[in-house]
Amino acid sequence: MNVITVTNQKGGVGKTTTAINLAAALAATGDRVLLVDMDPQANATSGVGCKGQRAAAGTVYDALTLTEPPASPLDFVLATSTERLSVIPASRELAGAEVELIPLPAREYRLKAVLDLLRPQFDTILIDSPPSLGLLTLNALVAADRVLIPLHCEYFALEGLADLVGTMRRVRGGLNPTLDVEGVLLTMNDDRTNLGQQVARDVREFFREKVYHTVIPRNVRLAEAPSHGLPVTVYDPKSRGAEAYTSLATEFLKRRQAVS
Repeated sequence: MNVITVTNQKGGVGKTTTAINLAAALAATGDRVLLVDMDPQANATSGVGCKGQRAAAGTVYDALTLTEPPASPLDFVLATSTERLSVIPASRELAGAEVELIPLPAREYRLKAVLDLLRPQFDTILIDSPPSLGLLTLNALVAADRVLIPLHCEYFALEGLADLVGTMRRVRGGLNPTLDVEGVLLTMNDDRTNLGQQVARDVREFFREKVYHTVIPRNVRLAEAPSHGLPVTVYDPKSRGAEAYTSLATEFLKRRQAVS
């Protein structure tokens, strides 16, 4: 079983879009998938049609801050309209968790404690993290086996990538020594531009086999799908965006099989 955190300290790189649509594409292959929304904006929650909803035990905010755990960690989980895809939803109150977690014991391990109990129930757990380095992102990195890094093909994205690599090094040093890179995903790609081609070359030279062959293109349907509360693979399965994430899911599963 894999717990994968989708993260990049730079915003606007397709992080939440990747978490939602990879989760849905994996569910379509037969995986039991859990999407964990760790971003106070709660876009992953609304993107799978669960905006404003709470599970029996509450949202991910409650999972992080409760002093007494519920009878079952599944009480934090909501089913979505997409078969085999579930979500631990987020809400705006999650923004306060950054401060409220500070005095709590084992504050960096709160999410891990919940997800370790849920591992047997799911084939894949994908965590959507906020575009910042705070206790929410640290919880997502400590809970993960590996990190999937979406990368927009532009110069500033490379600067953010360097920051993320440094953060991962520090997390491995003190909190999660087995954390590794699952893969680097090129997103919002326009291969007609020289800059896009150059960034893609630089990333592939640095990360080599860690970079996915699949590249996510700019696609209107990808932008439209969240407003309908649906992954693009459900909203328009024949669109370029849906086909790209279906291809990514296939590549993701092949890598998992090769490791096992």
